Amino acid sequence: QVQLVESGGGLVQAGGSLRLSCGASGNIFSIDAMGWYRQAPGQQRELVAAITSGGSTDYSDSVKGRFIISRDNAQSMMYLQMNSLRPEDTAEYYCNADGAVGSGYYISWGQGTQVTVSS
Repeated sequence: QVQLVESGGGLVQAGGSLRLSCGASGNIFSIDAMGWYRQAPGQQRELVAAITSGGSTDYSDSVKGRFIISRDNAQSMMYLQMNSLRPEDTAEYYCNADGAVGSGYYISWGQGTQVTVSS
């Protein structure tokens, strides 16, 4: 499995930008897809953006055109550039990675980083 650590969250005004980072360690060569999820208080965790090992990306409709996910496999890092932030983007953001080791399949999560957007 892999261990994931997020950073880059904080407080920003509406319309501003933040860049989240996720560092991976451990069995990094086993990682397939990675993604960013978020969870607001009282709501379910939802997918924000995902990126495959080959660089294909997918976004939720709510962030499409505003957020950009990227990945640096050589540095074992993943990023989420968040632009034109809105108060409804306020949530705990989690890094996610999945992959296979031997005959097993795993999903790993980071501890989360808080993003707060003020109006």
